[in-house]
Amino acid sequence: MLPPLDFKGIQEKFSSHFRPWHRSFQFWVRTADIYTGYKAFQLRVSFEKDVQKQEAMWERQHELAAEKIYAMCFDLGGFFLKVAQIVGKPDLAPAAWVRRLVTLCDRAPATPFTDVQLVLEKEFGRSITEIFERFDVDPIGSASIAQIGYEFDFAREANAMERIRHFLYENNKKPPVLVPRVIRDMVSRRALVMEYIDGIPILNLGDEIAKRGIDPGGKIAVVAKRKILESLTLAYGQMILKSGFFHADPHPGNILICKGSEVGLLDYGQVKDLPENLRLGYANLVIAIADSDPIRVSESYREMGIDTLSKCENEQLELLKLAETMFDTKLPPGVMMLQPFSEESSIKKIAVQAFPEELFSVLRTVHLLRGLSVGLGINYSCAEQWKPIAEEALYRAGRLKGKDIKPRTRRRSFLRRLLQSD
Repeated sequence: MLPPLDFKGIQEKFSSHFRPWHRSFQFWVRTADIYTGYKAFQLRVSFEKDVQKQEAMWERQHELAAEKIYAMCFDLGGFFLKVAQIVGKPDLAPAAWVRRLVTLCDRAPATPFTDVQLVLEKEFGRSITEIFERFDVDPIGSASIAQIGYEFDFAREANAMERIRHFLYENNKKPPVLVPRVIRDMVSRRALVMEYIDGIPILNLGDEIAKRGIDPGGKIAVVAKRKILESLTLAYGQMILKSGFFHADPHPGNILICKGSEVGLLDYGQVKDLPENLRLGYANLVIAIADSDPIRVSESYREMGIDTLSKCENEQLELLKLAETMFDTKLPPGVMMLQPFSEESSIKKIAVQAFPEELFSVLRTVHLLRGLSVGLGINYSCAEQWKPIAEEALYRAGRLKGKDIKPRTRRRSFLRRLLQSD
């Protein structure tokens, strides 16, 4: 006699097998709808001759598109939420997109409390009331990928957090960013408990400044914003160039502003470890960008394995512009949003034929830092800030002599000692 068919099991396997295809289909259908909406709008707006009315129409169109993009990413979840975080940056997207998509940074669809409770009690073998004095049912924030349970190992994340915390606290009298302390006896593959850092999301900084009666465009606010950016960027410069092991997800939802404009850096699920040759090659590129040295840029590209094909006459100059676009946070004067695919863009003039996979995380990190700087209204160069760190990295590797380091008025004490000893 044949065993009865397990229709429920078959249905679940069928659903599981075709779910990725369904999500992909949904993505392309909804993306096509957004695209055709813009194309139809372009025709409609061309009949309006009043410039102010045109701008108002464009703003409304961007708002409609932003709602559709938000709904698509919210529904599809996971990877698509992460894409929304990258796209929704002030230096790349219309303001209406940024306002809507930025909420996905720390307010993604939350896992039901009952599911969270089951995981915690299974992992730690005790009830929540036995483990914690108090447990808030409503989350402070919700992440974008770690709710698809198999994607992250929280024991691995805890190790990464401790490694970065140790590095930053050992290499600075005062660490440039605060890193949560891991509660070691409360870590497993599926659960991670850490120190609570009291602060406000960087997304709410403008509202907090206004609430305190401070002019958002005034001197006090600008100084505070610059200090925040310098602290965050210094931490990344040290992680990438001195250690090679770095937090690779500095989107706004992972950044807290604490008392005294201190910066808290959260979420170490995405970390990268640069190979030595790429770390030092990137250090060389940072110096080239800071010095506006096209020859050194070209040499750095070759060293790192970035292969390019020129489509223009001024190849070296365009290579420098490409490096600035890809690996620096500074925008040209008067530019608030990049147009990477315009005819004048270096990306159109210089074709990148090969690019090391490990560098994509550096590229993404720089672009997220640029988005933060544009959002805060501070235009600055991470390459200029990172130059002393890059020089130190190359000096320690024996690739730079103390006499080759040009003194500057703002120089880290380590480099001053190097110059004095040589």
